[in-house]
Amino acid sequence: MPEKLTDLSVSAFTERLAGKYSVPGGGGAAALTGAQGVALILMAGQFTLGKKKYAEYEDDIRGMLSEGGWLYHELLSLVDADAAAFEPLSKAYAIPKEDPNREQILEEATKGAIAVPSRILSALSSAVPMAEEMLTKCSILMISDVGCGADILASALRAAALNVFVNTRTLKDRAFAAETESQVDSILAEYVPRAEAVAEEVQKKLREKK
Repeated sequence: MPEKLTDLSVSAFTERLAGKYSVPGGGGAAALTGAQGVALILMAGQFTLGKKKYAEYEDDIRGMLSEGGWLYHELLSLVDADAAAFEPLSKAYAIPKEDPNREQILEEATKGAIAVPSRILSALSSAVPMAEEMLTKCSILMISDVGCGADILASALRAAALNVFVNTRTLKDRAFAAETESQVDSILAEYVPRAEAVAEEVQKKLREKK
């Protein structure tokens, strides 16, 4: 594996994803997909800047570009962070079952693996309000990109959540598992419908008769 998964070409990354490799996996794919969703929303803002018709939103769009740029880089960094978090978990599963320390090591490694997709969810949820705002302030010519970005964010949110649930189900600490799952359920319940509503609004606007 290269030093950073995000340094791979698109074809190399997806070929590795399709191959018999432990990483990248679903978490890394969710983070990368989410970064692409954010990037589309950023593009809409970039093409709106400088247009007289949208001059009143110039400062707002610059603010979104700044925040969105941070979210984009955060999600990219989480592709490799997810891979790094899986390594201790993989090693823990390889510990002989008769080892008295195996259960504790496995529990700690599992909680570590949960932390990254939880961060992915946090970043993705922060991007949804940006999609909502960008839709109301970007050039009408760019709304399809905002809609695509929002739809991608909804999918990435669901994918990241699965990478939490696949680990919480094995935890011995059921209180921690329940609290974590509750937090994820709350994020999904709020932000997936909001992201989908943006995409649906874009579709409605694009299909309106002139």
